[in-house]
Amino acid sequence: MPTLRKHSRKRDAIIACIRETKAHPSAETVYSRLRAEFPKLSLGTVYRNIALLREEGEIVSVGFVGGEERFDGVTSDHPHFVCDCCGAVIDVELSGPPRGFEDEINRNYGFEVSHRKLIYFGKCTDCIEH
Repeated sequence: MPTLRKHSRKRDAIIACIRETKAHPSAETVYSRLRAEFPKLSLGTVYRNIALLREEGEIVSVGFVGGEERFDGVTSDHPHFVCDCCGAVIDVELSGPPRGFEDEINRNYGFEVSHRKLIYFGKCTDCIEH
């Protein structure tokens, strides 16, 4: 039987903060955005709740950008672009599924690939223009 977790206004606000933006915020960004609404909120509380939300599959980690782990409320498999200059993390929409090597990896190594993370790196249009 699954463990029922206690309802928490702070946890609800944390997940909403991550899901309501396409900026893929870090824990520190989430903390900064919610501090005014929750003056007693601690950065530790944000980190603990993000870890719980990741474990439950409610959010995913995009990876580390500029030394900070960034999160996405969209949990479906989709690629991202990370700007090497400004650190923006942007969802990338492709006309078809990204071509992967899962079948080759499974065949050549005997693995069972369960998922992948596809991230492109370079300069975003804002950084190219400036």
